[in-house]
Amino acid sequence: MLEIQDLRVRFGAFTAVDGVDLRVAPGEVLGIVGESGSGKSVSMMALMGLIDPPGQVTASALRFQGQDLLTMPAASRRRLIGRDIAMVFQDALASLNPSYTVGHQIEEVLRAHLGLRGDAARRRALELLEQVEIPDPASRLKAYPHELSGGMNQRVMIALAIACGPRLLIADEPTTALDVTIQAQIMDLLLRLQREQGMALVMITHDLAVVAEMAQRVAVMYAGQVVETGPLPEVFAAPRHPYTAALMAAIPEHNRGARRLQALPGIVPGALDRPAGCLFSPRCPRAQPRCQAERPAVVDGMRCFYPLTEETAA
Repeated sequence: MLEIQDLRVRFGAFTAVDGVDLRVAPGEVLGIVGESGSGKSVSMMALMGLIDPPGQVTASALRFQGQDLLTMPAASRRRLIGRDIAMVFQDALASLNPSYTVGHQIEEVLRAHLGLRGDAARRRALELLEQVEIPDPASRLKAYPHELSGGMNQRVMIALAIACGPRLLIADEPTTALDVTIQAQIMDLLLRLQREQGMALVMITHDLAVVAEMAQRVAVMYAGQVVETGPLPEVFAAPRHPYTAALMAAIPEHNRGARRLQALPGIVPGALDRPAGCLFSPRCPRAQPRCQAERPAVVDGMRCFYPLTEETAA
């Protein structure tokens, strides 16, 4: 359904996304994980056409159901984005327009992509709020975003995203700033909608447990690159890239009895300290001279010269 090859996003001298390759099959749930600053959100924003100047987006291929998103006319892409590809953003309150009611914003999507107006649009908006399990949906249609809780606003965002029956839904940290019980409800809602509607779902998150429970495949990103990708639970059970292994080692459940959580020294490289070789080499305990001089390519779903084996991982 979705094919991304050699996606690059630059902001001046800074390369935020550096040669990302991703594929998503129809009905598949793909998890994308990695530290803040690893390029997860920017990659998906580039797919949605939401990178404004001075940002520059290039790719060898950016195809959705065989359609080239890079070369199609702007009007055709606008018709596609929001209808067949939709996105749930991190901060619902910042993404919703504070000047319009929830109902008006949902009806605007229905009018733009499906041509619904008047009572038909209002009925469909009401159905969508019921679908995302908002209590008393008829009165919520008349509410402004600031009158709703964070969890309700996130449900409104999901209603907006699924309004036109998208084939691909991207959820970018959809539970940011929500309490634990609401987080679980939102995740359950997304997974239920994905199953009922048969759409593909790309879940961007820091929570490895969420990915382990929801996704069929995972892509691990670091410094704008995908460093490991593969099926679950195999990748988490036996990580081959040292960065994936470090993420797994930092999980609190793996540190029971220890005085401190395991952590990687250093930070994700920025614009001025980007290594010439492997981008992970300054923080990698397995780095060799070759890692500092050469940049590894992706081979069999992994970007590393010296991958972990079962023996070295143990």
